[in-house]
Amino acid sequence: MDTMTKTAFELQEKKTDKELYDYQKGALNEIFERFETAPDDHHLLYQLPTGGGKTVIFSEIVRQYLKHHQKKVLIMTHRVELCNQTSKMLDSFGVISKVVNSTANLDDQERYSCFVAMVETLNNRLNDDMLDISDIGLVIIDEAHYNSFTKLFKFFDKSFILGVTATPLSSNKNLPMKDNYDELITGESIGSLIENEFLARAEVHQYNMGLTSLEIGSNGDYTVKSSEDLYSSTAMLDKLVEAYKEHSKGKKTLIFNNGINTSIQVYYTFKDAGFPVMHLDNTATKKQRKQILKWFKETPDAILTSVSILTTGFDEPTIDTIILNRATKSLTLYYQMIGRGSRILNNKSKFTVIDLGNNYHRFGPWGADLDWQTIFHNPNFYMDRLKNDEEIESTFKHEMPEEIREQFAKSEEVYFDIKETYVNAVSAGESSKVVLERSIEQHAKICIENSEDVYDALALAKLLDVDIDYRIQMYAKCISRSTYNFLSWLKDDYKKRLTAYLRENFDRDFEKIHGYPPEE
Repeated sequence: MDTMTKTAFELQEKKTDKELYDYQKGALNEIFERFETAPDDHHLLYQLPTGGGKTVIFSEIVRQYLKHHQKKVLIMTHRVELCNQTSKMLDSFGVISKVVNSTANLDDQERYSCFVAMVETLNNRLNDDMLDISDIGLVIIDEAHYNSFTKLFKFFDKSFILGVTATPLSSNKNLPMKDNYDELITGESIGSLIENEFLARAEVHQYNMGLTSLEIGSNGDYTVKSSEDLYSSTAMLDKLVEAYKEHSKGKKTLIFNNGINTSIQVYYTFKDAGFPVMHLDNTATKKQRKQILKWFKETPDAILTSVSILTTGFDEPTIDTIILNRATKSLTLYYQMIGRGSRILNNKSKFTVIDLGNNYHRFGPWGADLDWQTIFHNPNFYMDRLKNDEEIESTFKHEMPEEIREQFAKSEEVYFDIKETYVNAVSAGESSKVVLERSIEQHAKICIENSEDVYDALALAKLLDVDIDYRIQMYAKCISRSTYNFLSWLKDDYKKRLTAYLRENFDRDFEKIHGYPPEE
């Protein structure tokens, strides 16, 4: 070993002042046992929940590995921010690393025994033969469930590969992680980390949502286009603000959306309502991002609406509320989004989750005791058992928001079962159109029951937007037609017909209901 390389390894002898928790020490012992007993080219996957300290653990692994092995270490990430965070954490462990980014000068690479690189940059450097990897003994892959890393495995066919992730489930159903890793070691569970006060507990407020208009794309998740069509609607934006006011008004809130246009609409909706809000997506410059996140950190009642960009590599313990203003089919994304609120801070022992995407129904509680070994070995079996939207929504009974229900206090029942009405109509040989006719009559009835004149009734009808949306969704499902244009036309037509019914039949129905005619 030449003098420069020796100096690089000797630099790692510095002691760290970081104190690891018992569960982190246990993980270290288990991983190092594999270093000693497994082949040099073994592929090991380590799972630990978001907030459990994966970066701390693999930083200590690097420190000890360099101390006991005369080979170098490479850490791969998928985002520039993660590169810089990892490098800083390594510094605190006494490990001096070289960040391999697009502007890095690699003439001095012999001086370093540890490299941190973003996957795309590293791929370019390796294909251009600009980085010497002949003595890389250990490769650590952060957020290993992303498939962008697998194309680099060919360069490290003689290295020990350690992947770390909170969710050992591939982001691509066709590329299961078991094909790239020999075994999985599972770390402490979310439940245990909560119980031992390492993570905060999630209090979930679940809203039953009609999502059958959403379409699934080639990646297996809901498309941005169909999500934006749904979540940018006035009814959904109103529901979002209503949910925020009910559960988190005045608290620091992070909102996740599927689509930039939706997030911008959310921004303007909250701004117009007088709330302190900012929008962030991947088109922001580094300076803008830094300013926005600084504002978010320093503003106690800040609302930040975003698009995916803050699902990894973002730690803000002061967050009180996470709003899932989107649906996802990705278990990993579900855990990542909620995990952003789980950091412990001072007296913070719990945080709020508002789910506007039926995600709780789809995946179960965040922190449920998932069998990660089974999911790792049989990912398709797990994914195929997830309920689809129709199965989920078939169990719902729509309920009016409390403040709207109060406006219909004189009505004993405001619920109308679209599915049952449809089944009965078809059984009787009637046209499916009678379902909406009877729904309109029932809506008119509850408006008239709570009115003194036709103007009162028309005003109450305008409060029924969310109720109408739900009924139209159920009706569309019954007749197996759910395109966005069709649903939009149905809703507009329904509202026009309800208004017309009230104008034409108010006096007659008022007298039937109340037993006396309305006052002139």
